[in-house]
Amino acid sequence: EVDLEERLCELDLRSDSDVPDVPPPTDSTPEILKRALSGLSARWKNWWIRGILTLAMISGFFLIIYLGSFMLMLLVLSIQVKCYHEIITIGYRVYHSYDLPWFRSLSWYFLLCVNYFFYGETVADYFATFVQRREQLQFLIRYHRFISFTLYLTGFCMFVLSLVKKHYRLQFYMFAWTHVTLLITVTQSHLVIQNLFEGMIWFLVPISSVICNDITAYIFGFFFGRTPLIKLSPKKTWEGFIGGFFSTVVFGFIFSYFLAQHQYFVCPVEYNSETNRFVTECEPSELFQMKKYSVPPLLQAVLGWETVDMYPFQMHSFALSTFASLIGPFGGFFASGFKRAFKIKDFADTIPGHGGIMDRFDCQYLMATFVHVYITSFIRGPNPSKLLKQLLILQPEQQLSVYKTLKSHLVEKGILQPSLRG
Repeated sequence: EVDLEERLCELDLRSDSDVPDVPPPTDSTPEILKRALSGLSARWKNWWIRGILTLAMISGFFLIIYLGSFMLMLLVLSIQVKCYHEIITIGYRVYHSYDLPWFRSLSWYFLLCVNYFFYGETVADYFATFVQRREQLQFLIRYHRFISFTLYLTGFCMFVLSLVKKHYRLQFYMFAWTHVTLLITVTQSHLVIQNLFEGMIWFLVPISSVICNDITAYIFGFFFGRTPLIKLSPKKTWEGFIGGFFSTVVFGFIFSYFLAQHQYFVCPVEYNSETNRFVTECEPSELFQMKKYSVPPLLQAVLGWETVDMYPFQMHSFALSTFASLIGPFGGFFASGFKRAFKIKDFADTIPGHGGIMDRFDCQYLMATFVHVYITSFIRGPNPSKLLKQLLILQPEQQLSVYKTLKSHLVEKGILQPSLRG
């Protein structure tokens, strides 16, 4: 008994050098690429593999954009599940020899519970009229939070029942591991979808800015990099960091200009219960209407312009691009530190030359949170459409009470004539 406790304490206090080695991922590069690039040095071979796969992923991304917002939501959900799988698998491999009871089963169960909660909230917010027509869904939405809590509580009790004396500490390590992974993946992907409902432009500009920064920082670092940026990621350089920043700001400004011209990208994504389809049709808000701005006196001499026409959203694109290029990379540095802690090069070998899905989206999660906070703090006002949907699901007597209160308020404000009182 005493020996067991001492060994567990030693396990608790072990240093990073004592962490079990995770088996290195296999090389998943297609054979045709290996043969075609066999004559190149390892550095240039990696350059071409990364470049070809990057173009393939960007092409696939454009195809999904063309297919519409619903396919984008499915893409986000798929990426979330894959990222979760990669992080959980690292934990499973590290502690595989201890054969922890129910670890993998409970990890996937908690993923299901948390997704049920978040996406149920989304259904309640954006599909109110659809839910109103179906009694079964009304029950699920009305008691959604209670059902979600019950499901989570079931998993919690299953975890407690699975505790084994000789594995207490490790089981609690992995319980915390699972919940932190849920925080990183599920909550952030939920925010990505919330941003998408505000308009596809709030989804595309931030994500594209991170991708642009990743690509241009790699290019500048590859050709001009000399000065190391951070010890956690030795290949990152100041030249790549600075070059990526300026390139991303310019890209975000130009990309926003083109997207702001199309209703498909700027209108909020809404569900049409009559056609059972997502629609993006609206009168664009002031953010997406061309305005004339005065050029600062210092720049007038350089540019030769006194005024310039641009979309207000392009001003916001500066904030999005700046965050993507200055703060976004810290998501990548965090991921680098995590990988170093467990002596692994990549999260997985899903994408040749890139690593796992998590290796490509480590910066996107910080970006998703920032965009959501930015929208709620500086952009979003009261949403009449959403409020109307909520009013329509009230009981008739409740709707009448709201009508009388609103009418009385409008009369007091002088918006309605007192003669209209009835």
